[in-house]
Amino acid sequence: MRYAPAILIGRIVRKLARWRKPGGGSAIPGVVVNAIAPGFLTRTLNSFPGGLVIVTGSSGKSTTTKMLVAAVRAHGVSVFTNPSTANITQGLTSALLEEVSLRGRIEGDIAVLEMDEGHGALIADSLKPRVVALTNVMVDQIDRFHDSDMVASMLAKIAVRATDSVVLNSDDLHLVWLGERLTGPARIDRYGVSAEVLAANPRGLGYSLTAPERLTAADGIVLTRVDGLRAEVNVDGRSYAFTLPARGTHYAVDAVTALATARAALGERFDPVVALAAISSIPPVFGRGEIVSVRGRMVEFVLVQNPASFQLNVDSLEPGTEQIMIAIGSDVRDPSYFWPVDTSPLAHVLIASGSKAFDIALQLAYDGVAVDRVEPDLGRALDDFLLLDDPPNGLKTIVFSADSMRRTRTHLGLTSNAEEPV
Repeated sequence: MRYAPAILIGRIVRKLARWRKPGGGSAIPGVVVNAIAPGFLTRTLNSFPGGLVIVTGSSGKSTTTKMLVAAVRAHGVSVFTNPSTANITQGLTSALLEEVSLRGRIEGDIAVLEMDEGHGALIADSLKPRVVALTNVMVDQIDRFHDSDMVASMLAKIAVRATDSVVLNSDDLHLVWLGERLTGPARIDRYGVSAEVLAANPRGLGYSLTAPERLTAADGIVLTRVDGLRAEVNVDGRSYAFTLPARGTHYAVDAVTALATARAALGERFDPVVALAAISSIPPVFGRGEIVSVRGRMVEFVLVQNPASFQLNVDSLEPGTEQIMIAIGSDVRDPSYFWPVDTSPLAHVLIASGSKAFDIALQLAYDGVAVDRVEPDLGRALDDFLLLDDPPNGLKTIVFSADSMRRTRTHLGLTSNAEEPV
């Protein structure tokens, strides 16, 4: 009962925050509880009978976590997770407040959590995860993570706390090096992609430092084919087909990460058929290839968070997409961070918007992309974009950064994963 007062205060703050800002303010209760009860978060996360599973890395955390949760639940395991993708400490605490009892207990066999690499490193010494999954090391959020080696060291602080398994991408050399140097008690479980998949992605998969030679250390789980929404994976010598929530090899890699992590977490209970069926059934995570009906128009949302995801998503757009809007917000502090991205496949953008509208419009112009209009007012740009008749080819497509994604969803009244998913 030691945390009961903090939990009560957090819930009062949550109600006030939601009253003050419907659909927002979700992190404020966590800030308050972490300030008055700093041990609440880690103690609660360490209390699940089936242990704690952490998914962290530069990119792919949200989609991987959602796939992993689906795969584990499909095996009959009760899972607590952070479904809002709130992956920093205050967000994680707010997620706990949704379900924790006054005794500081949460119903569930196991916790599966997406965790920001920086915040995770800060609390790592107090965590006792059973499994830690590492997605990749990329150039990402340069105002926070200015050096890839720094990111790898943060991931190592989290991974070394694992007691059973560290699941890592055997095609990311930073993670290979990390695995070779870990001193904790956990075994290393590796997954990877085939040479054919790499060859089909000539720009690469965004890893900050891909191995100069093909690594063959994947422990029985290898992505072997990607074709639109269809993919195949080899598990211990047997091939399985499955469906992706959105186009792109990066989503297939997320699925394989989730599959390898599910095997590590479930042990002998793991069934790849059950896991892949569950992964095939999930809808896209916020903005990751999400298709929604807004004001009678079908719109595809495409979230870009770093140069690698920007490039992979640009390359994955349906050829001939005629109506594209791009919105880059205040989360991209230095827009030159995106300049390595070749945006020329976009060909024609109707509206460039967001607080960095002129910056992204300039990059598009240098890449030879025609831009019809620059409109910094995101709400006005969205309204005008949605007024346009449906295109003859493809869907209306909005490419946005995380800040613009949140503002877009708020402006359009989309408070859940999708108003009308397709």
